[in-house]
Amino acid sequence: MANFTYIGPVRELLPMEGLPLKGALKDHSLQVLQNQGILMEDGIIHTLDDHDKLLVKARQLGADITILQEEVVALPGFIDCHTHICFSGSRAGDYALRNAGSSYLEIAEKGGGIWDTVTKTRQASEDELRLGVIKRAKEHLQQGVTTIEVKSGYGLNVKDELKMLRAIDKARSSVHADLISTCLAAHIFPKDFNGTKAEYLELLVKELLPEIKKQGLGKRVDAFIEEGAFSRAEILPYLKKATALGFDLTLHADQFSTGGSEVAIECKALSADHLEASTQKEIDALAKSDVIAVALPGASLGLGCGFTPARSLLDAGASLAIASDHNPGSAPMGQLLLQAAVLGAFEKLTTAEVLAGITCRAAAALGLKDRGALVKGMLADIALFPTADHREILYHQGSLKPSYTVKKGNIVYSKIEQ
Repeated sequence: MANFTYIGPVRELLPMEGLPLKGALKDHSLQVLQNQGILMEDGIIHTLDDHDKLLVKARQLGADITILQEEVVALPGFIDCHTHICFSGSRAGDYALRNAGSSYLEIAEKGGGIWDTVTKTRQASEDELRLGVIKRAKEHLQQGVTTIEVKSGYGLNVKDELKMLRAIDKARSSVHADLISTCLAAHIFPKDFNGTKAEYLELLVKELLPEIKKQGLGKRVDAFIEEGAFSRAEILPYLKKATALGFDLTLHADQFSTGGSEVAIECKALSADHLEASTQKEIDALAKSDVIAVALPGASLGLGCGFTPARSLLDAGASLAIASDHNPGSAPMGQLLLQAAVLGAFEKLTTAEVLAGITCRAAAALGLKDRGALVKGMLADIALFPTADHREILYHQGSLKPSYTVKKGNIVYSKIEQ
């Protein structure tokens, strides 16, 4: 028997439907529906219609009905398509050193940076990591984020990478947000590996990736293409073998130097993430490809560097998603909405471009076709904000929080009940 739920009235509802995947967006392209009700069936959007009209139908169907007492704006649940929320430890010391003048690479060479988190994550138990993922995922859910990509990459050996991916997998039963796992074992070359980079990557292909498939721990592979990590020549054979094994690709690209986005295009990756160092050459190439550009403003704020050239990417015809990069080193804040609003202010992005970047275009960056819009047949993942005007959401730059977060048709977070 079908399980119907209903929420209304909604002062403004933005379906985020019918927007092009690529290129610039004007605000008049946003459809804004007034006085809506949302009828959901078994976690899927069933009908959007005038509240007074649809409420009658909901009652006839015996729906579980929530009548909202305050004016709200409804958006699709946000999608954070790039995070590292499975980790142990803190890198507050790195942050202090950076602000005192040390560079990211200098800190890494002295034993800080990613390797510091690797050491602490290896020391943590699987259950400690699981609890950390749960805590951070719940914080994201309270901010309206209903789908969270989560990377490994702080294990850097077969045993500890699997430990991280199992922790992410086991956290799913304790959080309402969907967790999308990505293997980032090619994050940096582990200092304690007795061999070459080519031998390390071959070990991942032969021992780690098949085990991930066998245990059902993920379908995505990421790699960091950068000085201090892996070069184009080093990483290409690994990426091609990962693709042959059936994994989707995403890449850390063009963060401090260029070259990574070119690899992403060549390997037909779903997305190229970071792109702070991208020049017009890389921007034009991405625009001509099907690779989604993912801006990570949290890393720019954490490192004190320039933002991804979001305006130029959109004007060239590229697709742009926005993610938090939530991690213990360069982007410890999380706060996807805050980051997206700040990026919009600095890069002069329209409201439509920012909201698309954390909904429908972020879904595309993860290869997900069942979410990112409030449309019949899509997942009933909804963020409801206490305002009568959708423009207020970005205007308050993350300080306006959702009153409710709905996941698969059920209210899973209510600010009113806190």
